[in-house]
Amino acid sequence: MAPSLRDKIGQLFMLGFMGTSVTPELADFIATYKPGGVILFRRNLESVAQIVQLTNDLQKLSPHSPLLISIDQEGGRVSRLPAGFTIFPPCAALGACGSHDLAYAAASVTAVELRSVGINMNMAPVLDVHTNPANPIIGDRAFGSDPTLVSDLGEATFKGLQDNHVVACGKHFPGHGDTIADSHKELPLVTVSRERLEAIELPPFHHAFQRGLASLMTAHVLYPALDDQYPATLSPAILTGLLRGQMGFDGMVLTDDMEMQAIMDHHGIGDASVRAFQAGADVLLICKEQTLQVTALEAFARAVKDGTIPQARIEASLRRVALVKQRFLHPYKPADLTSATVAVGTGSHRALQAQLLQAAARLKASA
Repeated sequence: MAPSLRDKIGQLFMLGFMGTSVTPELADFIATYKPGGVILFRRNLESVAQIVQLTNDLQKLSPHSPLLISIDQEGGRVSRLPAGFTIFPPCAALGACGSHDLAYAAASVTAVELRSVGINMNMAPVLDVHTNPANPIIGDRAFGSDPTLVSDLGEATFKGLQDNHVVACGKHFPGHGDTIADSHKELPLVTVSRERLEAIELPPFHHAFQRGLASLMTAHVLYPALDDQYPATLSPAILTGLLRGQMGFDGMVLTDDMEMQAIMDHHGIGDASVRAFQAGADVLLICKEQTLQVTALEAFARAVKDGTIPQARIEASLRRVALVKQRFLHPYKPADLTSATVAVGTGSHRALQAQLLQAAARLKASA
């Protein structure tokens, strides 16, 4: 049976939810709107056994197409996994080590543990170059302030994830490293020249594109040198002109969370979701509020029906989503609790963690 319009639209959304299990209400919601992916947060995760149960139950609700089940597991302060998993220090510690092999090994460990419990996508690596010490949101989440180092360790990280069948998602395009505002709370502004962006911010992204990065997350940041009207997430000039056109990226593009104040202070969620898709995003990320998710889904459906979003654009994004799923999720196999228990927090994983924690301690001591 051919997919319905609702089936197609659902594939273009990744949604978060409350709770640690699939309730009847959540099951009804997923059956109705058929999202292509879900994102998990600390609020959803308790233990290895619980996560295996949750991811398997979620996948049962999507028999037509395996769900992308994602997480922000960067290490350091952006870690969602509960105790028992191997949690690495922040990317800055890897940057201090400057070792491609260590970065690859850490990402591989994270991927093995995620995949064992049914999580198949990680919102990493951070490809932002940390150039502003006053930045309240990036800081030690970045590998460092040198674009070459960020490029090298970013590549090591996404390959460590993807070689172990976890979709990597580079972020935050075209660069969040020079902001002095937090896009969760307000719309940041980066006033540097286009030449500076091309010299510092863009090289790690371009490097990753050329080497097979599967997906990318946009920044809710305004870059007047690129577009003086819209933040990157809503900007055709940035997402279609620069990213797709000049830089040649044909992977899957996700928005950052559309509920963040950088967007919501200036646009309704429905309008913003349609604008982001028109700008060049493939998947719209809405992390928490179900009422906002429904508003966005319904606005998107209206925009397709009235021709605001052309059918050809839908098909192009569906193709990119399908290619990522084909590459990383097929053939689908449920998570297995016995295997997961063996894979999570092994001695060799802990040894690598200890090595990197020592590097982080040295970094702190020298700061």
